[in-house]
Amino acid sequence: MTTTETDTTITKIDVPAPKPPRRQREGGVLNVFSHGVLVIWAFMVVTPLLWAVMTSFKDDRSIFGSPWALPDKLHFGNWSRAWTQANMSDYFLNTVLVVGGSLIGTLVLGSMAAYVLARFDFPGNRFIYYLFIGGMSFPIMLALVPLFYVVNNMGLLNTLHGLILVYIAYSLPFTVFFLTAFFRTLPTSVAEAAFVDGASHTRTFFQIMLPMAKPGLISVGIFNFLGQWNQYMLPTVLNTDPDKHVLTQGLVQLAVSQGYKGDWSGLFAGLVMAMLPVLAAYIIFQRQVVAGLTAGALK
Repeated sequence: MTTTETDTTITKIDVPAPKPPRRQREGGVLNVFSHGVLVIWAFMVVTPLLWAVMTSFKDDRSIFGSPWALPDKLHFGNWSRAWTQANMSDYFLNTVLVVGGSLIGTLVLGSMAAYVLARFDFPGNRFIYYLFIGGMSFPIMLALVPLFYVVNNMGLLNTLHGLILVYIAYSLPFTVFFLTAFFRTLPTSVAEAAFVDGASHTRTFFQIMLPMAKPGLISVGIFNFLGQWNQYMLPTVLNTDPDKHVLTQGLVQLAVSQGYKGDWSGLFAGLVMAMLPVLAAYIIFQRQVVAGLTAGALK
């Protein structure tokens, strides 16, 4: 008996891999596009800043002869000349006093008002809240003329403390709006436990709730600091005394005077002096700013 064996040939068939979902491919393209836009935006922001810093260490001939080249040597005399001869030291001190006082007043008053509006129900609560919201949409240019006469009648014209009060009033609407939403995200059980232990409303606010709102306070403080430090319209109208000018007014005066003298290196040095505190504040507190902005969403 003969057995016939049949060889069976197995052919391997390559099965194509499944294509990635369309949504993943679209997400990848969107990520590449968004990252490209962010890179372009960062380049557009950083390049003028670095150019201004580089130019502040050049002499006038190098600024016009080779504007994009690195300085042949660091001319620190530009900074000392702007600080002393252009009175940038006086402008800087006035700005620190005004912004420091207004920032403290804005955070204290704004946090107290926001805490009451967020935690207590009383007649007129929503009406007061919407008044603050309406203050955010009111153009400051429409209030300049009546504000000038009000400040003048109160004897606060051309004074630093008068400018501080105006800055506080100008910054309160946004501060109350921001902190009211933040206080609503904080747990009420901690405040209730403090009341049970016999703590007063004042002690509960300053020792318990206010430290818990630290991320929100830092975030709104940075925003107010940027707005108040760069404010130009209000001090121009309410602060016409040259001895009490702030940095923004001083830079304009420096640009006019140094423009006629041809001292462009001193002008750029003064410009960088005005920018450094803002950059330092944001670099130091950038994590707290992001944490304050996302705290309400995370909770």
